[in-house]
Amino acid sequence: MDWGTDLWDQYDHIDKHTQSGLDLVDRYIKFVKERTEIEQSYAKQLRNLSKKYAKRGGKEEQDCKFSNHASLQEILNELNDYAGQRELIAENMMTGICVDLTKYLQDLKQERKTHLADAKKAQQNLEISFKQLESIKKRFAKEWAETEKATQQAEKTENDINATRLDVEKAKTHAHGRIHTAEECRNDYAAQLQKYNKEQNFYYYTEIPQIFNKMQDMDELRIRRMAEGYCQFADIEKKVQPIISKCLEGISTAGGKINEKQDSMLFIEQHKSGFERPADVEFEDYTQGIKSATSESSLNPPKVRAKLWPFSKKTKPPLAEDFSHLPPEQRKKRLQSKIDEISKELQKALDQSEALEKIGI
Repeated sequence: MDWGTDLWDQYDHIDKHTQSGLDLVDRYIKFVKERTEIEQSYAKQLRNLSKKYAKRGGKEEQDCKFSNHASLQEILNELNDYAGQRELIAENMMTGICVDLTKYLQDLKQERKTHLADAKKAQQNLEISFKQLESIKKRFAKEWAETEKATQQAEKTENDINATRLDVEKAKTHAHGRIHTAEECRNDYAAQLQKYNKEQNFYYYTEIPQIFNKMQDMDELRIRRMAEGYCQFADIEKKVQPIISKCLEGISTAGGKINEKQDSMLFIEQHKSGFERPADVEFEDYTQGIKSATSESSLNPPKVRAKLWPFSKKTKPPLAEDFSHLPPEQRKKRLQSKIDEISKELQKALDQSEALEKIGI
């Protein structure tokens, strides 16, 4: 079964059906474009979210030494990579589906327009041929009517006793002329009829079936391209799924890296002062040595020991080059860090010196 054989007389339905196919392609392109816009917007929001909560500078960099802080930073980095994959999905859908199908749609419109124009032209040619046939047929009918009239007039003249021989011969000559003209019209009509039937046969059995079958091939190819486009819609996302899975796995891994005991120990190492805890406050008995009501103690009250309260806010001491303002443990760490830094600079200078010696400078 094919359009040319079974739908030979359904030009209007084929016209509407193929137009509906073009509309579907255009509709799908618009759908994919909107999907890419959603992906791009989603990726942008993810990047902004990742940037908003990322640690940067000063105290935040210090916090990243703790595993739970560092893991969140890794999660934000993975989320940023995840956003990149969403952008890639949008880009591939735009180029792989929208751009390609848009170009194909333009070609499809032109091909359909050509086929419909060919069918219209073939129909018009057949209509012109039919009009010519009708014109020749009418002329033949008219001439034959005139011939019959002339023949009847010749017979009437011949039977008229008052008619002269000249009148009879004239009427017969006129009748014979009409018969000859009618015969020519009859031959023209027969020839035109044969020509039209041949053209009509070619139109209905060859020309239109070929055009409609081409349109069927065109529409079936369009359907195949649409099927590919539908599958591509999923395949594009499937291709980035391994990387997206790695991003999600990275987030899980970051969560698994957290070590609460290690973070507690790090916090202790960062902030322990090294000072000994305050000793017990000794009892001071002011009743000893009271000589009179107006004792010296009333004149010179005893000194009260300053309260040692470790949680009170302390005024920050000025910074010193030797870190003497820091508690012992903290000073030790900072001095060791300073030594390591100077050692690195010294080694770098020695390496540069050695390199200059090798090149003879």
